[in-house]
Amino acid sequence: MVKPAKAVNPRVKVVLKFPNWYEHYQGLGYNLASGVKHFDGIYTGTETREPFNTPQHLQQYQGYLVFRYLENADPGRNGGGWVDTGGMRYADRYAEQLWLTLFAKAPEITLFDLRQLQRPMQPSDRAAWQDQHPSFDFDRMMASIDGGRGSSQAAATISRAAGFVFDQVDPFLGKLGKPVGVESYKPLNSVGEDYVHDYLGTAGFPLELTPEFPNDADTVFLAESASADPDIVGRIKKQLVRGKNVVITSGLLRVLQGKGIESIAEIRHTDRTIAIKDFTIGYGGVIRGQSEILIPEIDYITNDAWPLASGLAAGIPYPLLLQARYANGWLYVLTLPENFGDIYNLPAEVLTQLRRAVTRNLFVRLEGPAQVSLFAYNNNAFIVESFLPSETGAKVSVSGDFSRLRNLVTGAVTTGEAETQGLSRFDNGERRVCFNVSLLPHSYSVFTAEK
Repeated sequence: MVKPAKAVNPRVKVVLKFPNWYEHYQGLGYNLASGVKHFDGIYTGTETREPFNTPQHLQQYQGYLVFRYLENADPGRNGGGWVDTGGMRYADRYAEQLWLTLFAKAPEITLFDLRQLQRPMQPSDRAAWQDQHPSFDFDRMMASIDGGRGSSQAAATISRAAGFVFDQVDPFLGKLGKPVGVESYKPLNSVGEDYVHDYLGTAGFPLELTPEFPNDADTVFLAESASADPDIVGRIKKQLVRGKNVVITSGLLRVLQGKGIESIAEIRHTDRTIAIKDFTIGYGGVIRGQSEILIPEIDYITNDAWPLASGLAAGIPYPLLLQARYANGWLYVLTLPENFGDIYNLPAEVLTQLRRAVTRNLFVRLEGPAQVSLFAYNNNAFIVESFLPSETGAKVSVSGDFSRLRNLVTGAVTTGEAETQGLSRFDNGERRVCFNVSLLPHSYSVFTAEK
């Protein structure tokens, strides 16, 4: 393809657009390891469709994460994000795809395609929560056409919705630094625990997906896909000897059994599953769950490892988060539900405990329910976004000498309260300040931490 194109026009640039389904590239001829070298650049499909009732299992956070992964896979050659209207049941979902692509710091967006952009807006595009005026305000968007006089509203199209989003986010995008998150290693052309990073990201775990092992990271998150690296156990040991933290999933523990992981901690993935509904954190009381969740049973040697959060079945705790010391560092094992969608059914208190372990080295962390995401940047800016259909409250905890948050959209300043020391085993004596955040349905708030 490239050779005949350049024979006709030596100045032509042939760019390979990667689809949204990054977990499955290698199964359909998309080779991030070697195929990209034949092209003048790449482009990222950030369209994420509906998160439920679709066969692809693409969660909202993926619109952000897939761009970050390809950006790290082919630095400097990732041209932008590609969004279409496929699977759009309401206009907010289209808007979310656009601004999530930009939150990932994509330099440009391609809107596919002209035919779709000309599709007239319809009453059914207005979601049920629009009376609360969320971040994508359907009524304001319609009123912005023809100066709000209404004569052209009947001709409103998808392209106007896109323009409305771009006008909305443009004032603050330049105030965001480089995206940061918990470094998560996914080797090129690897598979395992399909899209679990997206489920965790949608549940408030900010991740930075990378195809190179992040040796300098204070905390590394490893899902089952990391097992594609034949030296992964050795890499884990080196991190722990250097005093770093490593978080592995129950799926990775399972595939590494008999391959050296047992020399780090006597933790074993059994072939049994347990149905849990209630939970406990440390030595705390019982936290009632909303629905039954199926998890794999993880065995461990008492005092060699210790559970920091557990699910309860017939009064017996089964670990959701295990902590084990090795050399100078800590290994954590995160037990994932058999159905990743059940991550969203974990109580907010349990999710908060899990986030504290995984995000312990980030300057900001989230406390609250699932389907609320956190996007962090290296200049003390961050975004909190809710994908829930109703108004919700959450907390953010910021480390350092910060005492205020400034909303980069409204300019409002909020003063926080010092977090109680010893609140969790992940405080390490650091000073943290907590802030309450209220979020409208399918809406975001943009902040910068100030002293």
